[in-house]
Amino acid sequence: MNRVKTTQDLELKERLVAVNRVTKVTKGGRTFTFAAIVVVGNENGIVGQGLGKAGEVTAAIAKATEAAKKNLIQVPVLKGTIPHEQYAKFGGARVYIQPATHGTGVKAGGAMRAVLESVGITDVLAKAKGSSNPHNLVKATIQALAELRDARTVAQNRGVSLSTVFNG
Repeated sequence: MNRVKTTQDLELKERLVAVNRVTKVTKGGRTFTFAAIVVVGNENGIVGQGLGKAGEVTAAIAKATEAAKKNLIQVPVLKGTIPHEQYAKFGGARVYIQPATHGTGVKAGGAMRAVLESVGITDVLAKAKGSSNPHNLVKATIQALAELRDARTVAQNRGVSLSTVFNG
């Protein structure tokens, strides 16, 4: 996984994935708190997700944004799509991401779409199976993106030149 070290010079855009209202019943009545899931990315290969909990929605979103900025990863994006297909699962959520030709667009559902658009992927086919829980879908999508490798990385790991990888 390629973690990003500094966030000072990055222009990160945040996307709110979900807000959940949690009720706690006490002797004095009901207490409402909010949990927010936020995805941040620079739309150029860097993405991160965070969860924030607070008594107000705006405070929960602010906390989630700060948490997302702390765990950014670098994703290889080639010509607006991903280098190869990838499968990942987190909890009950299973995601499958596949590269697509130029002009296809982002064919993905809610939580996955937010992550893929934050990375800067413009053409991809994606399918979520199992749980539709946005927490687990976001985590599974980021896990799948973190496992992606481009041709240059594969060539370095194998100790061969890039032309050898493509020419066989």
